Amino acid sequence: MTEQLETAEFTDTLQFRLGRKIADGGMGSVYEATISGSEGFEKIVALKTIREKFTGDRDFVELFIGEAKLVANLVHQNIVQIYKLGKWGKAFYIAMEYVNGVNLQQFMNRHLELGIKVPVELGVFILSRICRGLEYAHSKKDAFGNSLSVVHRDVSPKNLIISAEGEVKITDFGIAKARNLMKDQEGQVLMGKAQYMSPEQAQYLPTDRRSDIFSLGLVSYELLTGEPVFGSTEDTTIILDNVARKIIPEPRNLNPDVPEPVQKILMKALERSLDKRYQDAGKMGYDLEYFMYHKGYGPTIVTLEKYMRNLFSDLYQSPMKETYPSVKPLPTADGDGSITAKDD
Repeated sequence: MTEQLETAEFTDTLQFRLGRKIADGGMGSVYEATISGSEGFEKIVALKTIREKFTGDRDFVELFIGEAKLVANLVHQNIVQIYKLGKWGKAFYIAMEYVNGVNLQQFMNRHLELGIKVPVELGVFILSRICRGLEYAHSKKDAFGNSLSVVHRDVSPKNLIISAEGEVKITDFGIAKARNLMKDQEGQVLMGKAQYMSPEQAQYLPTDRRSDIFSLGLVSYELLTGEPVFGSTEDTTIILDNVARKIIPEPRNLNPDVPEPVQKILMKALERSLDKRYQDAGKMGYDLEYFMYHKGYGPTIVTLEKYMRNLFSDLYQSPMKETYPSVKPLPTADGDGSITAKDD
């Protein structure tokens, strides 16, 4: 068999058993699923699906496929990994890393519920890990050494995850752009969540890595002050006007615990001028890490894990599957809550 594997292609099948619904959106859903293999092998993954009514929308399907192709090559501890792009019936799905945790929006909401601020050093640690993931994605090259020019274009709290183990990960590259890998409608339609857009996105202008840095600046500001920079209104017109014109108050006006060096980092990330903004996420991450560690000690993933245990004790219940009720699985050809997918 070893000799056969070295010299020939082979076909295998994957069996997915669907569990609870993790997330539900207008375009699709994400399920917890278990992959079954030979000799009792099992692995929990997340299964991202497209709603049936969008399977005929070629533009949307191409974005979905483009995300899978792009992220399959982004292998980094601060980016959610993708394992497989598959199809059953007319519907595509993406099998990806399952992260037992919460998104940053849920993390911030819990602090609002408790009436407390996110500890500054812990918030800075979270942001520094996001910088690491973005810098890796932004710097990614193809097999020939050419830059892929990846831009996420949707850096927002719901697309940033903190795991129960204290790891921080970027997810949902669904509207990212990358040379030759993603269908791009830049300049034609708004890409991203208005509340976390860069000025160039809001004006339908071309984006590059610095657009992601501005968006991360908005996330950083909200994480450390508890207040979104451009308000909480759902009126897109007002938000876009704020993105273009609103004077951004210094973070210390809202949270005096934010040190001057951190405020300086945030305000540089939020420069409307591209030339004055951080030019890459690596430099922003370096400045954040210097603030944390220049005295020799600072937070780690262990620190964040311990903090998460206090905030979200339900994440640590065992066994994990009993923490949440199961949901009715998607209808499948097998009719028993399982999907059989053939590897091509």
